[in-house]
Amino acid sequence: MKKFFRHIYVKQRFFIVLVAIIIAFLVSYMFPALYRTTRVLFYGMVLLLAVDYLILFVSKGKITASRILPDKLSNGDQNPIQITLSNGYLFQIQTRIIDEIPLQFQKRDFEINSPLKSGASGVFNYELRPTERGVYSFGSLNIYASSPIGFLARRYRFDDSAEIPVYPSFLQLQKYDLIAFTNRLHEYGLKKIRRIGHTMEFEQIKEYVQGDDIRNINWKATAKKSQLMVNQYQDEKSQPIYSVIDKGRVMKMPFEGLSLLDYAINATLVISNIAIKKQDKAGMFAFSNRIENRVVAERRNSQMNLILETLYNLRTNFVESDFSRLYIDIKRNLNQRSLLLLYTNFETLDALHRQLPYLQAIAKQHLLVVIFFENTELNLFAQKKAENIRQIFEQTIAEKFIYEKKLIVNELRQHGIQTMLTKPEDLTINTINKYLEIKARGLI
Repeated sequence: MKKFFRHIYVKQRFFIVLVAIIIAFLVSYMFPALYRTTRVLFYGMVLLLAVDYLILFVSKGKITASRILPDKLSNGDQNPIQITLSNGYLFQIQTRIIDEIPLQFQKRDFEINSPLKSGASGVFNYELRPTERGVYSFGSLNIYASSPIGFLARRYRFDDSAEIPVYPSFLQLQKYDLIAFTNRLHEYGLKKIRRIGHTMEFEQIKEYVQGDDIRNINWKATAKKSQLMVNQYQDEKSQPIYSVIDKGRVMKMPFEGLSLLDYAINATLVISNIAIKKQDKAGMFAFSNRIENRVVAERRNSQMNLILETLYNLRTNFVESDFSRLYIDIKRNLNQRSLLLLYTNFETLDALHRQLPYLQAIAKQHLLVVIFFENTELNLFAQKKAENIRQIFEQTIAEKFIYEKKLIVNELRQHGIQTMLTKPEDLTINTINKYLEIKARGLI
């Protein structure tokens, strides 16, 4: 019996009508002429309630529904979820769709309301934006169907339970997959960078044709052949590109739901893919109090899957990052000069000065790019109009921290270390720009 009543839902319309009839009965004590009319209305309500029950629960009509999920969700992006619904009743129904979405989203008021004609099928779409990697569990799909009478609703429960992993932003990877090789870079915030000088490997000497760079003319070969000959170059390839991710406590700070660590992870996935497409070797490793999650830089077909799986399992361990251990590991394991994209965060000059000797030592052997983050919430706070002395004081402190970030940039550059200070949401675009700039200038 309990199981049966779990499928019956009394709608608000019934209670409104019931309350109206009760009030009418009370009024009929003062106006007896209304009593007979009120009693007819009461029996009519009971009849409609019975008819509503019969057509929803006794008739052969029914509802079928299913949820269509992707194989995995993309962290930090809007992921489409689809629900298909078919009406097997002989009349139009009003549907109320309640999907048991994963607990991580904390959405307790999610529902979709829509009419559906007899014999028709409907497709309902919504989007979810996860902000943490891991496994997300979807529960059952609940459909409440009501007839045009609208007193009762029948609950259909479809056991569409599923566990879906949330991976680093592969949608962002797809977005930037080809734009670095097209003429539409500016549409995505990427810069077109002019190649400076000869940053390429010599390939062969060939006859000059119109359009060749006259600076490449080989005069000795020209004298021997009695015709213009030019040196032909090809881009330098297979340079090791490592993304080095600080997964200490400083990277746990959240912006727009995503931690700095997840912004760095998403950028690492994209830049690794672009580096491989540019014929370079892509690798990564993470560090805090020890070095972990290492993927040796390679240019094989399976490299991106290996990087994706490694990034998926990367977690913050809430300890102080040990840059001395980072330096020792790099010195011991990276024998070839490499481009190191170091994702970390410094809030004060004192924090930088403690690690600066190790960064300088790394930069002597490799091309090091230190990437850290603007505090965008602090920027917004500093731009607000102060209304009292307390707010003026607080904004002054905020501006001091903002200025200190700029001092950190200058300090690193004075020691010959490439630096990038970026907003968290612009990290991927700015990292791609930096990589393309370094390639164009032949710094690696």
